[in-house]
Amino acid sequence: MNKPGAIPGTITASIDAETLAIVEQLAQQRGITSAEFASEAVRRIAESEADFRAFIQVGIDAANRGDLIPHEEVMAELDAMIEKHRARCSK
Repeated sequence: MNKPGAIPGTITASIDAETLAIVEQLAQQRGITSAEFASEAVRRIAESEADFRAFIQVGIDAANRGDLIPHEEVMAELDAMIEKHRARCSK
């Protein structure tokens, strides 16, 4: 499942028998090969990791600019949220 214009590559990885069985079963259920399933799984986790790293970089950039919220303010907001939740759950 390559993206248009992508140059395909090959990755070889060893996996245990239990994981291989799960991959084969899921691939069969979807009507694709184990290799196609693995390719899609790698793409999904790679995209997820890239998105997470970009999210973290936003925070790092904000901190580098000095755009921070004082610890006491954060804790006060969290304490208020916790108290609101407790009040709602005790009804």
